[in-house]
Amino acid sequence: MDNSKIAHHISENFNKELEDIRNKVLTMGGLVEEQIELAVKALTSGDMELAELVIKQDNQIDDFEMEIDAECTQIIALRQPAAFDLRLLLVVLRVINELERIGDLAERIAKMAIHLSGNEGRADQYHELKHMAGLVKDMLHGALDNFARMSIDGITDITRCDEQVDREYASIIRQLITQMMEDPRNITRTLDMLWTVRALERIGDHSRYICEHLIYMVKGEDVRHLTQSELEQRMQD
Repeated sequence: MDNSKIAHHISENFNKELEDIRNKVLTMGGLVEEQIELAVKALTSGDMELAELVIKQDNQIDDFEMEIDAECTQIIALRQPAAFDLRLLLVVLRVINELERIGDLAERIAKMAIHLSGNEGRADQYHELKHMAGLVKDMLHGALDNFARMSIDGITDITRCDEQVDREYASIIRQLITQMMEDPRNITRTLDMLWTVRALERIGDHSRYICEHLIYMVKGEDVRHLTQSELEQRMQD
């Protein structure tokens, strides 16, 4: 990791505290990435043991969020950080909240996998779902990589992927609605699939939010609510 952006403090303990928090965020992020991978695999393969594992491990993500939150709050109260250090801690609080929500969405996909077990899915449908899942996983991985490097280089490439995720989401939704109209017997299964692709779309949104938080951390600019073109223009300024 690049530690050059973290100021050198008189207290060596302060440096260690900040580094410890960063490492815990990345560990939490790695666990969330694994949860997404396992949840999608459980859905597409019908492996219920994987689905149960995802549901069981969600508690670990919640524990990470509470532990990191408590450490950040304590540092802010005792160290009274300023400038970049303060932005780092504030962004950590936001990032772990996004990660916890992504973990909840992975758990939802795992629960849908259980509901859908025993029902055959259309191969083309799973192909598109897998592709969409690959996009959101890449977005999250890219966001966490930027956090690890304390960098926003190429960050608009990650946020731009959210538009592709939205297009694929809309395409799958149209297909699912058509299936329900063609055969009412598909309604229950299709509704579960609708919730699943919605969860993936939301994971893409939260990954984009992490990128926006990182821009605030590095540049001190709040870029939330900007369109992709506005964000790219801002990053060039």
